[in-house]
Amino acid sequence: MFHEYKDVIEDGDIVIIYLSHNSMAPITVTAGQVYNNKFGSFSHDQMIGLRYGSKLTTKEGRGFVYLLHPTPALWTQVVPHRTQILYLPDISFVSAHLDLRPGKVMIESGTGSGSFSHSIARTIAPTGHLYTFEYHEMRAETARKEFKDHALSDVITIEHRDVIANGFGRFNIADAVFLDLPAPWDAVAAAKDALRKDTIGRICCFSPCIEQVQRTALALDEHGFADIRMYECLAKDYEVRKVPCPNIEEAIGGLKADFRPIKGDKKRKLDSDAGFNSSADSCSITVTKPVDLARGHTSYLTFAILAPEESSDAMSE
Repeated sequence: MFHEYKDVIEDGDIVIIYLSHNSMAPITVTAGQVYNNKFGSFSHDQMIGLRYGSKLTTKEGRGFVYLLHPTPALWTQVVPHRTQILYLPDISFVSAHLDLRPGKVMIESGTGSGSFSHSIARTIAPTGHLYTFEYHEMRAETARKEFKDHALSDVITIEHRDVIANGFGRFNIADAVFLDLPAPWDAVAAAKDALRKDTIGRICCFSPCIEQVQRTALALDEHGFADIRMYECLAKDYEVRKVPCPNIEEAIGGLKADFRPIKGDKKRKLDSDAGFNSSADSCSITVTKPVDLARGHTSYLTFAILAPEESSDAMSE
């Protein structure tokens, strides 16, 4: 259901419980069970039959949650972390540069927590396929169960395998390869074998350290890859606030304008107009500013392409 959508919640469906943009939790709706949080208790039986996106209030009226349809973007924010994961800025950047779209065949190693795997599956579905490899057996089994529970088994094939020692076991089938490994340079040869030779092949290596990038770039060059480039995604968040409109008459009179933000009630409202109530100050404007603390380095993204064999032969002649 992560690459398809439905309207009504049924028994056994996955629901993302939304409290705020930085507070969410995934549950599997099961008749007879109850979900508890700081706002109260929410019966699963109440959720069954509701439309995704519905607002559910506790019986006591103390609070509410929203019932969201699971998507790869939401799953990235709530996935149980078994390893370091890719977040949306890197996911979107990699997907665009690897030219992922429906019908593409991709190879990924390692699977890790499966965050990127979900996004890949939605991008290449319904006619594409993802072959993902994980050297840690328990993580591979956990990811296999998640893909089955999320109805992704027809798009994703996962295998417990050490690709550095044994390769991918796939030849001339992939349009793109993604390597998230401690030593990606040792898997470049296997990646070249797995890429199709009748079209442009694309590869991306996800590396936290610049020394890894250096060794990977050398290996890519040695194996005939071209257009080797490295990028780093640094996302910047902005906060939105309201400030009073400057009063022209007071400014002419020499009074200093007050641009301090208007403080509103931060408590979640039970009424449907929560968050949209106008301020007591009749004149205000909405402004934005960067947050004081920006997110720092995640990893370096090294990209390269492999030219088709006919093009390579023509160039050599």
